[in-house]
Amino acid sequence: MRIVWNIVGAILLLFGVVWFLQGINVLPGSFMTGQMKWAIYGGIAAVAGIVLLVWANRRRKAA
Repeated sequence: MRIVWNIVGAILLLFGVVWFLQGINVLPGSFMTGQMKWAIYGGIAAVAGIVLLVWANRRRKAA
């Protein structure tokens, strides 16, 4: 299950970065280009991806 959470977190992080860059008009070529709401959505998605990756890879204590 840990692998699944890592994949989902990485994809969420990747999409978040792309959406953020399109939203701030750095990565052109989409309907999202230059629209601040996509920068906000991308920032939220990127942070969620990072949190998911950290959560999936934290060390668990042995019982």
